Amino acid sequence: MSAAVGIALTGSGAASPARVVTNDELSLWLDTSDDWIRSRTGIAARRIATADDSLESLSSQAAQQALEQAGWRPDQVDLILLATSSPEDLFGSAPAVQAALGASNAVAFDLTAACSGFLFALITAAQYIRSGACRRVLVVGADLLSRWVDWQDRRTCVLFGDGAAAVAMEAAPEGWDGLLTMVMRTDGRRRGCLTMAHQVTPQVLHDHLHAGFGGFRPIAMDGQEVYKFAVQQVPLVLTQVLEQAGLTAEQLDWLLLHQANERILASVAQRLGVPAAKVLSNLGSYGNTSAATIPLMLHEAVEAQRIRPGHLIASSGFGAGLSWGAALLRWGRPDAT
Repeated sequence: MSAAVGIALTGSGAASPARVVTNDELSLWLDTSDDWIRSRTGIAARRIATADDSLESLSSQAAQQALEQAGWRPDQVDLILLATSSPEDLFGSAPAVQAALGASNAVAFDLTAACSGFLFALITAAQYIRSGACRRVLVVGADLLSRWVDWQDRRTCVLFGDGAAAVAMEAAPEGWDGLLTMVMRTDGRRRGCLTMAHQVTPQVLHDHLHAGFGGFRPIAMDGQEVYKFAVQQVPLVLTQVLEQAGLTAEQLDWLLLHQANERILASVAQRLGVPAAKVLSNLGSYGNTSAATIPLMLHEAVEAQRIRPGHLIASSGFGAGLSWGAALLRWGRPDAT
């Protein structure tokens, strides 16, 4: 590899299930209403996967778009990282994406960090590029959490939607960097605030041999604790990445946060002094798509030409673990600014 040690974010893509479920539709069987959900979350609708949808197919569609936007051939991809907490194969769904793309030279594996997953995967991918081990990487964030909620629990089922999105990253000439600074954090002491816990059903195989059949419980969340955690910790890590880069919030073009709750977005922006016009949000139309929220919003903003080459973006992911992190990103290739 040459002296290319920088990172360039050069392509994006997204895919969502066709089925839209509105708040009014949820109220047909839940004790809830459009006003109750909107006022507490900012969510008006979400995409829900049917039995005909798959995480692997949506991830492959998103990755294909990112690959094409970057101008790569499938055989030029070195690595595919799939950030997901809802794989369709516990041994990994990334290999299915690799096969669907025909990216025969790419190593492919999953990374699990819930709603922080995409940002953690993006940071991980950058290390492979900086080390010279890889030159072109596809980072995919995808989750179908509608399959893991209790549809009678209005505290959780109204929040989540399904989707997939991807970003293409490649080595860039020294002096250009699409990942300026980053911070990652975990506090496992508070892991019980948001879980999709393992569940074992006892099985008697023989008089002297008892085993267990594995499964998972529906998503459980202490919403108040997660909210307090997010509004306290996210501004701190965002401030940290700005200080590391020697920049201020006023110099940002965009603030791109994990799309969990509109009140969290507003609170973080206010604490940083970022005007509402610079806060990217599509939460109202998609709900919380977990690892897909950041790249899904990024792709929409790129397609709408809101995010342009050279734009400076502060991003933060946060969620189960509890995990959180932030990164300062610059979109595009150096020759496109």
